[in-house]
Amino acid sequence: MDHYLQMYQPLYYVFIVGFSAFITFLAMPSIIHVAGKRHLYDDLGHFRKQHDHGIPRLGGVAIFLSFTITCLLFCATGKLLPLNYLLTACIILFGMGLKDDLSGVGSGTKFLAQFVACGILVIPGDIRLTSMYGIFGIYDLAYFPSVLLSVITIMMLINAFNLVDGIDGLAATTGVVANLLFAALFLYTRHYELAALSLAIVGALFGFLKFNITPARIFMGDTGSMLIGLISAVMAVKFIEVNKAIEAANMPQVNAAPALGVAILIGPIFDTLRVFFLRIIKGLSPFTADRNHLHHRMLRLGFNHLQTTVILTFVNLTAIVVVLTFSEFGNSALLLAMAGVMLAFNWIITFCIRSKERAHIALRNLFV
Repeated sequence: MDHYLQMYQPLYYVFIVGFSAFITFLAMPSIIHVAGKRHLYDDLGHFRKQHDHGIPRLGGVAIFLSFTITCLLFCATGKLLPLNYLLTACIILFGMGLKDDLSGVGSGTKFLAQFVACGILVIPGDIRLTSMYGIFGIYDLAYFPSVLLSVITIMMLINAFNLVDGIDGLAATTGVVANLLFAALFLYTRHYELAALSLAIVGALFGFLKFNITPARIFMGDTGSMLIGLISAVMAVKFIEVNKAIEAANMPQVNAAPALGVAILIGPIFDTLRVFFLRIIKGLSPFTADRNHLHHRMLRLGFNHLQTTVILTFVNLTAIVVVLTFSEFGNSALLLAMAGVMLAFNWIITFCIRSKERAHIALRNLFV
């Protein structure tokens, strides 16, 4: 029996991806049609929007339905994966995100819903970080600091994916890359139920990308971006924690798991921390909207949406390769190395933008 399970296991995971993608692909045309009939379009007046025509922002509805149905049918539940708490948190964010996509939600209401969802995951679901793994000289955490760190981390990643959802394909591609890598790592460490969960969201995003790659016919909205952030955050926490649990067991282990988890999500993490820092030093609220995200700045250089998505994905993969290559150096050194890679990339963008602006000024003065 075990022999047959091992033989057909790859087909099982391929089926999960295909089934999830099929549901999204099947639902998307109907959602686009209904949104068009009811004029449920993106806000054209918002200064951050990159399109000059109305596009529905309800793609997250199909992503949520596909992910939920696939999980309920094919993902096992248990202490390692408390699916009931996870889906409860997803439903809370779905309801709040749908209202935001249709009519808008105040920031206070949004953060309250996120806090409740994260609290459900961390406290009764026990999905939390229990150690700092030597980062800043800190190892095991007491229960309350562990809960606080976990809630903050998951909330940050939810909002990080929400913030990178600014151009066609970027948030979905980031979610696909991150969860594909988490699935591969879970398969390597023999945590097959977690791999199945990661692949369920990968399939849902594959089906969505068909309609979101430039020229986009639909956006995922807050409903989709927050769901991706939530699932990616949960997978990151579980990946870090299962590696701690198998240190003494006779099972495959991944070195520097915390640093690798950060590397997999480095794009949204770095962009969020960067814009928050810049807003704070300017005396603004960190949640003030602007056009200073990495993807906005690359558009200013003349790249289109697809090119920007490909470049940012390549940078993300570079950070992952750096961590995998130098995993023996430890988490603290690797985190510093990743910060250096991302800061260097940001400096290159700044240099190119300033050079382009100086060239435009010189050209304009030439003809004055």
